Amino acid sequence: MKKNIPNLLTCLNLVAGSVGVYYVLLDQEPKAIYFVLIGGAFDFLDGLVARLLKVSSEIGKQLDSLADLITFGLLPSFFILKMLEPKTEFFWIALLVVAFSAIRLAIFNTDNSQSDSFKGLPVPANAIMLTSLAYLPFNLSEATLVSVVLLSSFLLVSNFRLIALKFKTFGWRGNEAKWVLIVGILLLAFVFQWTFLPFVVPFYIAVSLLSGLIKGTV
Repeated sequence: MKKNIPNLLTCLNLVAGSVGVYYVLLDQEPKAIYFVLIGGAFDFLDGLVARLLKVSSEIGKQLDSLADLITFGLLPSFFILKMLEPKTEFFWIALLVVAFSAIRLAIFNTDNSQSDSFKGLPVPANAIMLTSLAYLPFNLSEATLVSVVLLSSFLLVSNFRLIALKFKTFGWRGNEAKWVLIVGILLLAFVFQWTFLPFVVPFYIAVSLLSGLIKGTV
C-alpha cells in the first residue's frame, strides 16, 4: 500500500497540470502559474515521500516524467501559445517548449551526473519562468516572446551547470550559492511581492552561472 503513496502524489501533479491547461484554453492564462506551483509542490513531495518510505519503482519513475511533461512542458507551452496566437500566425513555435521539455526529461532520466547539480534548466524552473510572464507590468512583443521560446528551449538542453537545492548539511561552507539563492528569492518576494515571480528563474540562473565561474565549472 505505502509504495503507491508517491505515485498518488505524482498523479496529483499530473492533475494540477491538466487543470492548468484547461484554464489556459479558457483564456485565463494568469492562473497557469498557480497550477505550475501546485504541481511543483506535489513533484517535490512525491520524491520526498518515496525516500522517507524507502520505496521506488520503475513505474513511479516513468509516471513522474509523464506528469512533469504535462505540468512543466505542455502547460507552459500552451500558455505561450495563447500569448502568441493574437500576435502572429507562427504561434505554433510555442510547442518547441513541450518538445524540448520532453528531451530534457529524457536526458535527466539517463544521466547519473545530475545528483548534486543540474545540467540544463530543470523543467519546473522553466515552467515557472514562462508562466510568470503574466505578472510583468508590460506586454511583450511578438519578437520578444519568440526569443523567450528559443532561449527557453536552448536552456533546457544546455550543458550549463545549475544549482540543485539539495543540502547534505545546512552550514554556510559548501552551500554558499544555495543560501545566496534562497535569501535573494526571499528578498525579491518581500520587495516585489507577486510581481517578483518573473525575476526568480533569471536570478537562479545568474547565481548558478556566477557560482560556476567562481568554482571554474562553467
